[in-house]
Amino acid sequence: MSHGRPTRVAEEIRKLVAELLMKGVKDPRIGFVSVMGVKMSPDLSYADVFVSLFGSEAEKKGSLVGLRRSAGWIRRELGKQLRMRVTPEIRFREDTTLDNAYRLEEKFKEIHAEEGQHDDQDK
Repeated sequence: MSHGRPTRVAEEIRKLVAELLMKGVKDPRIGFVSVMGVKMSPDLSYADVFVSLFGSEAEKKGSLVGLRRSAGWIRRELGKQLRMRVTPEIRFREDTTLDNAYRLEEKFKEIHAEEGQHDDQDK
């Protein structure tokens, strides 16, 4: 099996899951969620779906619980649309890349502000 197929399947799943989350999932716990990427197992038996969750910590946790509870339904819907013998198991994972980037940005601002204060004191 080439590296190309898992990548193609992952991209197709990413698009379909994003569509399903916008249109079909009815779980009220699921807030604003962005599908960041999908990583397929080498044998295509499962797909780790990485999502960015927005809101308070409680809202994020609720969204993740709702997504995980909806995984079976999402898998069945994918099975109707994907041309695969076996539809991969869907596993939702939180992608904290954006949160980490925001935290880093805030840190840099703090450091920059502190440096500015030190420069003022040196004059």
